[in-house]
Amino acid sequence: MNLTLKVWRQPNRQAQGKIVEYQVKDISPDMSFLEMLDVLNEDLLHAGQDPVAFDHDCREGICGSCDLFINGRSHGPEKGTTTCQLHMRKFSDGDTITIEPWRANAFPVNKDLSVDRSAFDRIIQAGGYVSVNTGGAPDGNEIPVPKEIADRAFEAATCIGCGACVAACKNASAMLFVSAKVSQLALLPQGQVERKTRVENMVAQMDKEGFGACTNIGSCAAECPVGISLENIAILNREFLAAKAASNNLA
Repeated sequence: MNLTLKVWRQPNRQAQGKIVEYQVKDISPDMSFLEMLDVLNEDLLHAGQDPVAFDHDCREGICGSCDLFINGRSHGPEKGTTTCQLHMRKFSDGDTITIEPWRANAFPVNKDLSVDRSAFDRIIQAGGYVSVNTGGAPDGNEIPVPKEIADRAFEAATCIGCGACVAACKNASAMLFVSAKVSQLALLPQGQVERKTRVENMVAQMDKEGFGACTNIGSCAAECPVGISLENIAILNREFLAAKAASNNLA
């Protein structure tokens, strides 16, 4: 396939970015999207130009690093797929593909398509953990957890923290990400000790980072590559209200 790529180029955070058009030729339909970008970068290097910066790691759809906004959609046109698992057979010969970084104030652009998602790390540091000493790894069935609860906690735990929900949301809200982390621990026995302080601290850090408010449009869940449910946001709201009702912190 021969394709026209419109790629966001921005040398650093302080510089003004712009869309630059490139042509790539002889792209195999069996290539992944990132392999296609590798071909583009090889062409740019051979031409003595600066290659396009983009984030990636596992290339197996499990690390959440490959955060690209493709033709106006997080991770591209295929539902339930990360950018690294998106294949070029989803496009046609002669297509024009627009590639941008995540658009959110809380995710500043490092360079080109690479953004700083450390805001998510700081939200996790604020409370997305279990600090109680659990000792060595217990036997699988030592702590009884009903299967329905275990399944719901596991589904929440599948969030890979890629930020697609933020990029898809018109308000750049991080509620789906935060709710997945809060729900996962609130559902399990190990997460009960810090249940109330966890949700307060994580929501406070989310607001501090500059993420927008949730208006229940649902675009976050629609674009999530691992299918995190909007039900988690309902759980987060319930947990937050319960924590505030029992807390002395009225801020």
